Amino acid sequence: MSEIRLLDAQAAERERTALAETLADCVAGGASLGIRWPLSVEEAHSWWGSVIESVAAGSTLLFGAYVDGRLRGTVQLAFDGPCNQRHRGDVRKLLVHRDARGQGLGNHLMTALENEATQRKLALLTLDTATGSDAERLYERRGYTKAGEIPNYALTPDGRPCTTSMFWKALS
Repeated sequence: MSEIRLLDAQAAERERTALAETLADCVAGGASLGIRWPLSVEEAHSWWGSVIESVAAGSTLLFGAYVDGRLRGTVQLAFDGPCNQRHRGDVRKLLVHRDARGQGLGNHLMTALENEATQRKLALLTLDTATGSDAERLYERRGYTKAGEIPNYALTPDGRPCTTSMFWKALS
């Protein structure tokens, strides 16, 4: 059974090891997240510190996906842009541990994120993802519009350049 929770900074700190394990697993699996491989769980644990600080500051929301009470996925909604862009949020780092994929967690996380964004009266969501990825197909199924592709925008965890797709979705 799965459940999606909005994590405050204290809850995120309690889940920091599970968050780190999920991030390290996704990078090891080749996910283009702006993080190079190899990534140890300890390095991933440290990486989460800045996210937790952003959650504590109120500029990022962190959602956790739980399967049988264990954190197996996460996504962030950031609204820390300039003052003329406070009407939009950035979707960041949709992660699902490889052993929990195929259960709809990514879709459930995005539903929770979009619902919260709508409650907060955000009008627009933006994101980027590796072109041709499973995540790209998920966003397209959820009604995101591809604004375009940028060749060699990011590097895969093993250092190869990859094309990135930029997406947006208007919220009502």
